[in-house]
Amino acid sequence: MEQKKFSVSEYEKKCQEILDDVEIRFAGLLDENGSILAGGTKPGMNMRLTQEQLNSVCKELASRVAKRKKFDAELGHVKYSASRREHVVIMSFPIYEKVVMIVAESNVNIDRLAFRVIGKLGSQWGEFVGK
Repeated sequence: MEQKKFSVSEYEKKCQEILDDVEIRFAGLLDENGSILAGGTKPGMNMRLTQEQLNSVCKELASRVAKRKKFDAELGHVKYSASRREHVVIMSFPIYEKVVMIVAESNVNIDRLAFRVIGKLGSQWGEFVGK
């Protein structure tokens, strides 16, 4: 698939729109190494993690997303993945070689939130996963 020009500034806007959701604590675009390229933590939000721990979570999540791609031919592209923890829900949305990571409240309805996020990610997300 030919990759279209990727705009980090466009994803900065998308992450800010996603952060407007009351159930979301963090929305960030990560590169393949887990570095945060756009977005971040909602102002005034307690993430329960130090910056070093958040960076570690981002690196681990990016690594897991990359590993899941090896079964795309057989199983199809991952549209999103979610992990419900005791205190938060962590979700990932692959975008080309990058990933949008979401941290939300623990009681969120994962599927409903995923479709709200997908709606805000827009056409690039749909083109990547094949509508």
